[in-house]
Amino acid sequence: MVAPASGRPRAPWIHTVDLGTEIRAAWAWLRRPELLRRIPPAVRHHLGAAPASTAYAFTLFVTWWTLRGVGGSVERRLILSASTNLHNMQHNPIQVLVASAFWTEGQFPWLTIAEFLVLMAAAERWLGTGRWILLFATGHIGATLLTVTAISRLIDRGVIPTRVAVAADVGTSYGFTAVLTAMAFLFRGKVRVLWLGLILVTLATALAVGPTFTDYGHLCAALIGLLVGTVATTFWRRVERARNRAAEVDQEA
Repeated sequence: MVAPASGRPRAPWIHTVDLGTEIRAAWAWLRRPELLRRIPPAVRHHLGAAPASTAYAFTLFVTWWTLRGVGGSVERRLILSASTNLHNMQHNPIQVLVASAFWTEGQFPWLTIAEFLVLMAAAERWLGTGRWILLFATGHIGATLLTVTAISRLIDRGVIPTRVAVAADVGTSYGFTAVLTAMAFLFRGKVRVLWLGLILVTLATALAVGPTFTDYGHLCAALIGLLVGTVATTFWRRVERARNRAAEVDQEA
């Protein structure tokens, strides 16, 4: 990855990587001697550079374990109380916006935790912890508000049943989707286009084939990630061009 010039604020959006180069470097690393001895330090370095993602994954484990220690009826009440459904958003919006992102339903969330320790940790290392948290929160909150607004209007028009207003809706997927989409801007050229295309086509197809309010929310989250990445990249490219022109003027003077 290209490093920013000394003394300048780090702008990850304009410092992209070539996927082919990264894959070759990873393969060369794997082929070096004493692989098993080198893996633990590499994992510690990876997770240590992504404290927010690592802490988030641990929190998901704790909340899942908490639900396993209570009865089925209590578990249901906890999930419903933390859900970002229309009813809760009308009465306790801030509370449920925060709480909903730290609960998961069903069996042990192996895949979700792995996604945070691998993909989200990689995104955090690229963006920096503060930017990663801001982007994740923007995707989670933005997609939730857009989804709840759509549900409210559809219920008012009689398109969907009123029971949707109290449906369970917790999880990390909106924030995750926004960050995953924005990660396309880590790459350049065809890889960026393919990354964005695969995500948007997959989510749009899910919405078209068997639409649910979460499918709509995921597509909204992806568009939020795309918008943030586009705006941030455009802004920092302009800043970089302005800096380069200023440097050229200084050199000529």
